Amino acid sequence: MAFVSRIRRQTDYNTYPSSIPIVIDNGASYFRIGWAGETEPRVVFRNIVQRPRHKATGETVTIVGDQDPAMMKYFDCTRSGPRSPFDSNVVYQFEIMEYILDFAFDRLGANGSGIDHPILITECACNPFQSRSKMAELLFETYGVPAVAFGVDAAFSYKYNQLHGICKKDGIVLCPGFTTTHAIPFVDGEPIYTGSCRTNIGGYHVTDYLKQLLSLKYPFHSSRFTWEKAEDLKLEHCYIAPDYASEVRLFQEGTKEAEEKTRYWQLPWIPPPTEVPPSEEEIARKAAIREKQGQRLREMAEAKRLSKINEMDNQLTSLHFLLKQVDQVEEDDIPTFLSDTGYASRQELESTITKVTQSLRKARGEPKNEPADSEENTDSLNNEKYPLMNVPDDILTPEQLKDKRRQMFLKTTAEGRLRARQKRNEEELEKEKRNQLEEERRRENPEFYLEEMQSQYKEVLERVEQKKRLKTNGSSNGNNKSGGVGRGERLSAAQRERMRLLTTAAFDRGKGEDTFGTRDEDWQLYKLMSKDNDDDDEQPDSDEAELARLSSRLQEIDPTFVQKVEGESSQTSGEVPRVRPLTEEDYKIVIGIERFRCPEILFHPNLIGIDQVGLDEMAGTSIRRLPQDEKEIEERLTSSILMTGGCSLLPGMKERLECGIRMIRPCGSPIDVVRAMDPVLDAWRGASAFAANLNFLGNAFTKTDYYEKGEDWLRKYQIRYNYL
Repeated sequence: MAFVSRIRRQTDYNTYPSSIPIVIDNGASYFRIGWAGETEPRVVFRNIVQRPRHKATGETVTIVGDQDPAMMKYFDCTRSGPRSPFDSNVVYQFEIMEYILDFAFDRLGANGSGIDHPILITECACNPFQSRSKMAELLFETYGVPAVAFGVDAAFSYKYNQLHGICKKDGIVLCPGFTTTHAIPFVDGEPIYTGSCRTNIGGYHVTDYLKQLLSLKYPFHSSRFTWEKAEDLKLEHCYIAPDYASEVRLFQEGTKEAEEKTRYWQLPWIPPPTEVPPSEEEIARKAAIREKQGQRLREMAEAKRLSKINEMDNQLTSLHFLLKQVDQVEEDDIPTFLSDTGYASRQELESTITKVTQSLRKARGEPKNEPADSEENTDSLNNEKYPLMNVPDDILTPEQLKDKRRQMFLKTTAEGRLRARQKRNEEELEKEKRNQLEEERRRENPEFYLEEMQSQYKEVLERVEQKKRLKTNGSSNGNNKSGGVGRGERLSAAQRERMRLLTTAAFDRGKGEDTFGTRDEDWQLYKLMSKDNDDDDEQPDSDEAELARLSSRLQEIDPTFVQKVEGESSQTSGEVPRVRPLTEEDYKIVIGIERFRCPEILFHPNLIGIDQVGLDEMAGTSIRRLPQDEKEIEERLTSSILMTGGCSLLPGMKERLECGIRMIRPCGSPIDVVRAMDPVLDAWRGASAFAANLNFLGNAFTKTDYYEKGEDWLRKYQIRYNYL
């Protein structure tokens, strides 16, 4: 369905007699429709159609003309972009053209099934017969119009300005339109289409070129350079340079005149929040907060320790009480007595008491080294727990030998765990002492301590990064000038031995038949090559552990400390980051050389890759195409050159065009370039004045002619403009 605006219609269609024609200026950019004899069109809109889906209902709607941003938020336009019925300046999409005509007639006030008014519609010069016949078929058979007339928009503009004395009967009209530019000579008030010419360059290409230049110049703002915004910038700031090379040189030198011609467009910019380094008061406040949090944690840890001590003390008391009860029980009844308590024997109960006693002493902070009597007790306990350890093997049975080996294994394992636990305890004590010493040093001189920690952190970080670079560096070919280390220099002795064995085996077995593996020594060599005794990479790196310790310590004492991320070198920490934050200057769009560089493609289309003549050369080409018997009117043609079309509004167009034509004409030739009164609307006004003439129907192609003569008659159809 067609989307029709809810604006009140500007006119009542039924108040106009059916003899008054409807005038349509069907331009590639804008569609204008109105009544004959009026000076302004009633309806003007962009000649585009879009068919998005409604986000809520999923219904496809048809939107004709300009898009209202407030309305478009309800539609999904990702799959349907704006479409034009034109290919260059020729209508070829008549389904879209029907949507546009429906919308235009509805806005004009037509509410019936057909249109009972004659229609005058514009077309391009030398419009293809297929396009004209399809347009006639659409108007006659879909809308039922009584008569249709086709005219060239540039010719209507020239005749309208001729009526007002702007140009003469003999002259040339230059029409830089939306997608094409036409040059049509007029002799005795009639256009000579055999002398016309066209280039595929127009206002669309100027706007698109400006959009591309600004997007390349400011890639981070490319989404803001929409086609509509580029069109506004073109109409507001672009101009035609009198001499393109001199103007470019002016901007290259950066003169004051170039600065005055530069325009600026400031985009909305919000400054990012600046990171202010914390003051001494803020640092002191954070240190006090950390100290308070640390004190609270210490109090919680102390309360937890006391609770654990009380729990172990109660457990030890109950175990001693249980041991006293076991002493009163006979030896044979001990397993039965202990079955409900979870202990299997008296030795297990005593071992548990020993472990709980040690844990309790550790929690209370008592020394772990017991006196000699305790060692004797431990030895006695071991003798009771492992009774076969000191018994000679000669007097043991095979089963007792197995039990002895098992007891030896258990004792060795228990002693190893005990030694590891003692080593961990010693390391913890060492760490606590070192932390206490560092804390005392920090309290004595905090600034010196912080500088020392930072220097240590940098040294360790450099060593860690150097090791990573050595691991990831590629193999060296002997000409390593960058100071890198090759893979051969990084291999350990075991790895180099394996490489030698592999190389020797490959060299020895590379000739003749491959018999590797048929002999026993081959398998010995295979075992040697398979061994991997190089566990350096699997061992924990002491430098990385030290780096982690220093990082955590610096985070505690320095609020401004930022830990280096992996892969970030300490040498490059002072360099500017690759992606700098955008500033206010980055949001200021400078439009300098683009102001005249983009419109210059009208005179030099080769700037954008179009190998055609420019606007000034089109006048000379049009004159040369005239028949030989009309060569004597060349001076009359150049004395009345009319500029029309949207691009004629660019400042400097008249002077540049006159200068260019003077360079291709003989010296002393009269040259007069004038601009239309209204380059945009004069085509519709000229067509309106032509349709208001009483002899209009004599130039029209009626429905009777269409059905009797057929579409082929349209090939030679041409209106006579002298009636205007």
